[in-house]
Amino acid sequence: MTGISEGGVAKDWRSKNKTIQILNAAEQGGYGVIAAIVYNIEQIIGMVKAAENKRSPLILQVFPWAITFSNGLLVHAAAQAARTATVPIAIHLDHAQDEALIRRAADSLPFDSIMVDMSHYEKEENLRKTAALVEYCHARGIATEAEPGRIEGGEDGIADTADLEGLLTTSRDIEDFLATGVDFLAPSFGNVHGEYGVRGPQLDYARLDEIRTAIDGRVRIVLHGTNDFPESVMKECIGRGVVKVNVNKLVLDDYLVHLRESARSLSLTRLMEEGVEHVVRLTEWQMDVCGSSGKA
Repeated sequence: MTGISEGGVAKDWRSKNKTIQILNAAEQGGYGVIAAIVYNIEQIIGMVKAAENKRSPLILQVFPWAITFSNGLLVHAAAQAARTATVPIAIHLDHAQDEALIRRAADSLPFDSIMVDMSHYEKEENLRKTAALVEYCHARGIATEAEPGRIEGGEDGIADTADLEGLLTTSRDIEDFLATGVDFLAPSFGNVHGEYGVRGPQLDYARLDEIRTAIDGRVRIVLHGTNDFPESVMKECIGRGVVKVNVNKLVLDDYLVHLRESARSLSLTRLMEEGVEHVVRLTEWQMDVCGSSGKA
């Protein structure tokens, strides 16, 4: 059948892929789109409400934990919220490190994109596994992200790379990973998963500029490790070509404080309702910082 690949997916699937659409528009418009980790239904509701309030595109992300914990139910809830939203929202699986789980997610869950994170392997094995999984996802119309170099640190349910030598992304890394067919790259230029400590982020902007030059518009650039980023640092990264901005604590801190301080004094329903509003407020703030407000 014309226009259909061997795997049954239309050859022009990229033009219809929600994550690619959102990030291509951001690239053309010179703004960033937050890709926010969600752990529960309140956070999904809050993120979507913020996106609609701000008329901003949004990427809802889950860690593999969400699949194993809820048997995929949380992913379906996020996808339903995205389908009924009045702004563009994509669903992304972040830091997927288990090959079987990646194939399961690509086969049976409503993801628009998946981060194929083989960074816990040595480089050659990383590239080989990434290429195979990228091909698998693409055959199902799913866009992919990878991590050239190693971003040190760990996140919820993700292998900690602190015991590995921290490798900053090079121009050669870019070419090697582009050869895998990946759609988005999350480079290492001094950013880390987790906390930055009292000194705050110490980013190598010259390296980020070199990465952007090497990529030359062929794929979109993703920023990982944004905990505690001041507004000026976030804007600097976006000004230097970042379009997908992964956020976690940056938009969930107030929600977490609210749970700790109010769980004993509020009813469960009130606790959840007020929790949503805390998520909305910080998410709206970051949409303004990243320049995506009013772009949907």
